[in-house]
Amino acid sequence: MGLGKKAAFRAVMAAAAAFALWGALFGGGGDAPATAWATAVEPPMVPASFSQLAESVGPAVVNIRTVKTLKGGGPVLRHFQKEPFGREQPFNEFFERFFGDEMQREFKQPSLGSGFIIDKDGYVVTNNHVIEDADQIKVKLGDEKEFDAQVIGRDPSTDLALLKIKGSLEFPAVKLGDSAQMKVGQWVVAIGSPFGLERTVTAGIVSAKGRVLGSGPYDDFIQTDASINPGNSGGPLINMKGEVIGINTAIVASGQGIGFAIPINLAKNVFAQLKSGGEVTRGWLGVAIQDVNQEMADYYGIEAKKGVFVADVFKGDPADAAGIKPKDIIVEVNGQKVETTRQLTSLVAGIPVGQTAKVKVLRDGQPKTLNVKIAKRDDKKVVARGEAPEKRAEEPLGLRVSGLTPEIAQRFNITETAGVIVTDVQSGSPAEEAGLRAGDMIKEINRQSIESVKDYKEALKKVPKEGAVNFFIWRKNAGFIVVKLKK
Repeated sequence: MGLGKKAAFRAVMAAAAAFALWGALFGGGGDAPATAWATAVEPPMVPASFSQLAESVGPAVVNIRTVKTLKGGGPVLRHFQKEPFGREQPFNEFFERFFGDEMQREFKQPSLGSGFIIDKDGYVVTNNHVIEDADQIKVKLGDEKEFDAQVIGRDPSTDLALLKIKGSLEFPAVKLGDSAQMKVGQWVVAIGSPFGLERTVTAGIVSAKGRVLGSGPYDDFIQTDASINPGNSGGPLINMKGEVIGINTAIVASGQGIGFAIPINLAKNVFAQLKSGGEVTRGWLGVAIQDVNQEMADYYGIEAKKGVFVADVFKGDPADAAGIKPKDIIVEVNGQKVETTRQLTSLVAGIPVGQTAKVKVLRDGQPKTLNVKIAKRDDKKVVARGEAPEKRAEEPLGLRVSGLTPEIAQRFNITETAGVIVTDVQSGSPAEEAGLRAGDMIKEINRQSIESVKDYKEALKKVPKEGAVNFFIWRKNAGFIVVKLKK
């Protein structure tokens, strides 16, 4: 075959190969197998429209308008009365002299929020902060009809409130979904009244789950990038089935496109209790707890993050009566495994008051199950402890320790009244290199309880030269910590 014919043949074969590839990629190849690239090409994941969703749920989403009565002559005078941190200004006398009764005049402060109707009788869910201290509450429906509403109950711990529309109509209601089934990356829609702009619809995805914002003991927020702004509070976060899976609650002031919603599963029990009794009661064990970190897990010979450490047991409370002790590690409640303090708090909170719970603990590495009769949680409960102080001591580890005195407690700004405290750590010493600090309270050395300077000295005497010393300490603002060093 001549050069010209060979070139022509190669061109024909190349064209045939290209045609075959085209057919394989775009379906023109009959039974030819699909390529990996062709498999990856899928229809766009963005829904074509959210209109039907908005139309189906919108009628049950309401605008909430409240009025609060304040004293002090309105926002202008009130601005000058106090400094940003609440200290009285020296100009008060001036204002009182020249404005007189104006300083005591009542001022009506309006505010806006959102909510949604959960049943045909007109029960409305919103955030507690939307209606807190309100003298007047009005609910405006999608058809522009406006009604007065009354507060059935509030739960500041979860920032939820339940209202009842004053009217005998049959109201449109939303369908509640299952927030546990929502996955990160799934589409959601927020409906509300941001900045007073009623029935605004925004869309986004679930950005994260289980967010803790430090707003309360039951933080478990859904994070979303669906636009949430002031006025959206209390409105619903909806999945693509038109079900409410969250209550829009918080925004990050400095963050763009970051909003948070209370999971509907957390809220369902709150609604039910508010509706039946006007308040929420939660279970209480009576223990101070903290998470188990890796150092603590090594110290106790358990798996990290597989239990909750009992830092203290409150005398006379359910845990104390049942026999739970400090340094126990709670691993199960009623057969449900416990891994974090937040999980334990939520589990116990959901147990009816008066019911007996089976609490499984590890004590000195051995499992033990105790029956605890759950009491009602009292968020105002304060526990005080008091013991006698001891003298101070110095050791070759580079530590200076002392029995706690009122003067030392004041110096280190701690509320403990007894025990052994590190008062000084020598620069360059084994103690400093290991991370011990002045102000650390020594609770144990190599699993031996330390309650006095005498206990401290005796525990160190038992450690051979070059032997390991494991300090189990309590540190302000950090909780319990294990520090390891060699003698």
